[in-house]
Amino acid sequence: MTVRTHAPPVAAPPGPPLRRLGHLVVRRRRLVMILALLATVVLGVLAAGTVSGLSLARYDAPGSESDRAQDELATRFGTGSADLVLLVTAKNGNVDDPAVATAGRELTTRLAAFDGVAEAASYWSRGAPATLRSENRVHALVVARIPGDADQVRGQILPRIIPAVTRGDATITVRAGGGEEVFRQTVPLARQDFVRAELVIFPLVFVLLWVFLRRVLAAVLPIVLGVFVMVVALALIRVPLLYAEVSTFALNLTLALGLGLGIDYALFMVSRFREEVQLGHDRHEAVARSVEKAGRTVIFSGVTVAASLAVLLLMPFDFFRSFGYAGIAVVIGGVVGAVVVLPAVLAAVGDRVLPRRVRPEEGVFWRNLAGRVMRRPVIFGGGAALVLLLLGSPFLGLEFGVADDRILPASAPARQTSEVIRAEFPAEETDALQVVSAGPADPSDVPGYAAALSRLPGVAQVDSVAGSFAGGQRVGAGEPARFQGGAGTWLSVVPTAALMERDPVRLVADVRALAAPFEVLVGGYPAELGDYRQAVVDRLPPLLALILVVTFVILFLMTGSLLIPLKATVLNMLSLSVMLGALVWIYQDGNLSGLLGFTATGTLDPSIPILMFCIGYGLSMDYEVFLLSRIKEEYDLTGDTQAAVTAGLQRSAPLITAAGAILAISFAAYVTAGVSFVQMLGVGMAVAILVDATIVRAILVPAFMRLAGRANWWAPAPLRRLHARIGLSE
Repeated sequence: MTVRTHAPPVAAPPGPPLRRLGHLVVRRRRLVMILALLATVVLGVLAAGTVSGLSLARYDAPGSESDRAQDELATRFGTGSADLVLLVTAKNGNVDDPAVATAGRELTTRLAAFDGVAEAASYWSRGAPATLRSENRVHALVVARIPGDADQVRGQILPRIIPAVTRGDATITVRAGGGEEVFRQTVPLARQDFVRAELVIFPLVFVLLWVFLRRVLAAVLPIVLGVFVMVVALALIRVPLLYAEVSTFALNLTLALGLGLGIDYALFMVSRFREEVQLGHDRHEAVARSVEKAGRTVIFSGVTVAASLAVLLLMPFDFFRSFGYAGIAVVIGGVVGAVVVLPAVLAAVGDRVLPRRVRPEEGVFWRNLAGRVMRRPVIFGGGAALVLLLLGSPFLGLEFGVADDRILPASAPARQTSEVIRAEFPAEETDALQVVSAGPADPSDVPGYAAALSRLPGVAQVDSVAGSFAGGQRVGAGEPARFQGGAGTWLSVVPTAALMERDPVRLVADVRALAAPFEVLVGGYPAELGDYRQAVVDRLPPLLALILVVTFVILFLMTGSLLIPLKATVLNMLSLSVMLGALVWIYQDGNLSGLLGFTATGTLDPSIPILMFCIGYGLSMDYEVFLLSRIKEEYDLTGDTQAAVTAGLQRSAPLITAAGAILAISFAAYVTAGVSFVQMLGVGMAVAILVDATIVRAILVPAFMRLAGRANWWAPAPLRRLHARIGLSE
């Protein structure tokens, strides 16, 4: 077969809009490549500035009861939860020795003098309460409140304070901990995880691409497009940075998803270009037809992925919104790069991505598999569904909890500090609940209320203006002046270390349920976590419903069918149940913890499964669109559903499998991460992608479509007319 690869057409012939775009890109290919190169340089500068502008967002629920309680504490009493904890260890003797006590008081005074520290207290300055001293008397705590947003506290104040106060002396050693320090150490570790993963990903992905495409340039182009997508996405994130906080954790998603989608889209375009050339079209016509056919699929895929992540913008939390911004930015970069920039490159050097020799018919394995599945759709489809349901069954045991220092590797200093406090201290005063009067409070009501609070399960001690209480009895005078503010008062409910280990949020519910003699607001670290968790869980059903509705509408606009979007939704939920089941089995229950190097806590923070569901659903729809577009194309030509499924699977399954393997590897590289959140994202997404690109697309899709027959393409007459009017087709 002789293939013409030169002599571009003088003018673009009439045709569908995307083909006309393809011809335009062919004619202006040099201009497009020059502009793309200049844009990459400019956007690269903007992208570099994005990284420094990302925020260290907190998990909080603005307007919640705990949020209002913190405002009351700061405004009326000039106090609040501790942001920094210093673990002081006596080198000789114990913390009650005069020399150690003197060093501890001097450390407390020095800490309080730092700019940005609103108050500081310690075991020695508060009259030696047992809750601030370890049971063996070797350790004691110094605590400080540092008001300000996360960027100020973690990015500016703590870096100045920590080196100065952890030097110790001949008498004591000092280590830093606390929630703010834990998350301050999390960010650079997460970035290190990314760099280490990318050092593995790039060479490995290149090898896989070369094995699949068999040409060096063909293997390089997808990686270049992936880098282009990452640069564009990071630059575009500068826009929401003008008016909103974007979490630094969005950087990891932007880079991993940007590389993955860029490679996916490039693979799809390059493969379609090769196919069009093999059909006898010259290079430039092949580019135009690739933009028309594959470009439409890329656009649909991008819209689907963006829609799945865009729903996160409706969450009232900067942490979630950050991933919505990142997802939209990645899709914009991926679609522009695949539909405009890459075709210009193919028009210029496309000969060098063509296979050196014509291969035997490709996709024979997948064609034969589709035939076997469709001959026995109930057996194959039912068996595959049962396997996925079994693999996803651990998800039924999901327990939502709260993140703590154990997201860090065991070598992290902040985690080591927390481990000592957890093991050696009888109670967690630094994680105390603060029960604040919302108005006037009669001092005579405080003793009975404090005693009742101290009888609640998991309460070690209650400190108040009336003294300290434990087990319903007054056990000490405490610090009355600390809890008085005008006509109001507040109480500190100190949980036991065992309760903080097990379920700190349960105590919040118990304290709020206890009848109070005056109106109160309950705050403190456990309450903040509980309010955040509840706010997230409450918004989960409408969030999931919106994702399903939006993607259902997109697939209807693509296919004109009601059954196909419904089928896609059910199958995607099956593949995602496997991902969520793996998260529970591994990260909640602790299986493989020794191999992967993390510490299981028996619960999962709700933020990560929700985020992964949105990403996974979008990527599952990505492969659904790839496969459906080819099946629909064949069906429009033949009108034979079974033949269309067979041909569609034969042509798209090798590509989907290769793209899925490469994207899964891109995420799986994060298995080496030290931060468990990052590792969880990598492992979970790799599982979801591999299951979706193999079992779901190769077995469940053909089985379902064989059983449905012509009903696959059914829609009521009014919807058929609607699709004819507004459907997204060429």
